[in-house]
Amino acid sequence: MTDSTAQDVDALCRAARIAFASSAAATDRERAAWLRAGAQALDDAAGELVPLADEESRLGSTRLAGELARTTSQLRLFATVIEEGSYLEATIDHPNPDATPPIPDLRRVLRPLGPVAVFAASNFPFAFSVAGGDTASALAVGCPVIVKAHSGHPRLSARVAAILGDALVGAGAPAGILALVTGRDAGLALADHDEITAIGFTGSIPGGRAIHDRAAARSRPIPFFGELGSLNPVVVTAAADAARGAALAEGLAGSFQLGVGQFCTKPGVVFVPAASAVEAGLAAHVGDAGPMLTDRIASSFAAGAERVREVPGVDTVAAGDGSLVAACDTATLAAHAETLLEEVFGPFTLVVRYRDEDDLLAALDLLEGNLTATLHAEETDEIGRILPALEERAGRVLFAGWPTGVAVSWAQHHGGPWPATTSQHTSVGATAVRRFQRPVAYQQAPERALPAALRENNPLGIPRRVDGALVLPGSPGASSR
Repeated sequence: MTDSTAQDVDALCRAARIAFASSAAATDRERAAWLRAGAQALDDAAGELVPLADEESRLGSTRLAGELARTTSQLRLFATVIEEGSYLEATIDHPNPDATPPIPDLRRVLRPLGPVAVFAASNFPFAFSVAGGDTASALAVGCPVIVKAHSGHPRLSARVAAILGDALVGAGAPAGILALVTGRDAGLALADHDEITAIGFTGSIPGGRAIHDRAAARSRPIPFFGELGSLNPVVVTAAADAARGAALAEGLAGSFQLGVGQFCTKPGVVFVPAASAVEAGLAAHVGDAGPMLTDRIASSFAAGAERVREVPGVDTVAAGDGSLVAACDTATLAAHAETLLEEVFGPFTLVVRYRDEDDLLAALDLLEGNLTATLHAEETDEIGRILPALEERAGRVLFAGWPTGVAVSWAQHHGGPWPATTSQHTSVGATAVRRFQRPVAYQQAPERALPAALRENNPLGIPRRVDGALVLPGSPGASSR
């Protein structure tokens, strides 16, 4: 596939700007119909798309069929989100001359930013790629999207873009609502283009940091919503280890080897008590790894695993052909934190042995931000010091199960402190739309100038906050007066 030129990028960005006038003016019901049409078109093309994805990613048809279903379900979820209406955060303050200072008629709503650039990921060729969550959430609120295809699945990207784009336009969306560019230089030109108002990114810390800095260095800086790297720490208490060590070892092995360890939520560092049953049980469940997504990822994994093996004080707990469990104590972790706490993307996890709770907390203090943190504890455990340490370093805290597997729902949060993500927003779940909106307040505006969401009689029938009180559709105060 030929890389896109700077002229291609410019033409697509200008077309997206023209499309924005129509997509921003469309009703929520109209945009919801576009999303559902796109989802149906992708479902109908599963027989073509899944084999193509398998050819390029080597992830297997079963995994990929499930991922495509997740992707189309996500498109449908966002259709429901915008029809429900609370995503607009419609807020009305009626005049109050007795307030200090006096309050005029003020009405606030969220509006779409404009054309958005999305940089696709390698490890989810459907769900974090052309039709993934960044694209779906941006389209939902009325932002045209230009996707920079990942080099790991170029033919799949082109087909998904064609199928989804045709379905959107066929359902009434404007031409230019979705486009695709390929090649590193095209991606940089896209990040730099004046018509782009925000960037969504899923990938490595170095790549994400480079584009983040580029977005900030523009003459008109724009927001960069990046998901970069995460170790997803797991803490196993002594009581949980004694009560459930064998089962936890099996669950951990399944999680860190799932998808050949190429999940952003893979548990990459696990804190266990000394002489742990979890550690002892891992070897029975660690097998040979399958092929990785790309040769570049495979070589990077091999180099990362070797880098860990070479650290003094690190020993091998279990290994297969292309998979590794290493272990060390907290002193070794502290002495070599820069090396041992660098993400190794692939079927690897580091077991860290702690002596007591103080030793554990000191080790947790070495961690940067993460997407998830998991705590396996018993009812009798006092977790009052451990839980805040995990909350401070992760966007999702699990008390059962394992972090691989991210539900797409209203309550989901997929984000965390740097370097997990570059903002406090989620890239998965209903509130992902908030990244591509900005608030606009209208003061003393005539009714005819107001967006429908802010008009006095609530013609959309959506939840709103009126004079400080939440007013739901169908309630006595559903219209603002």
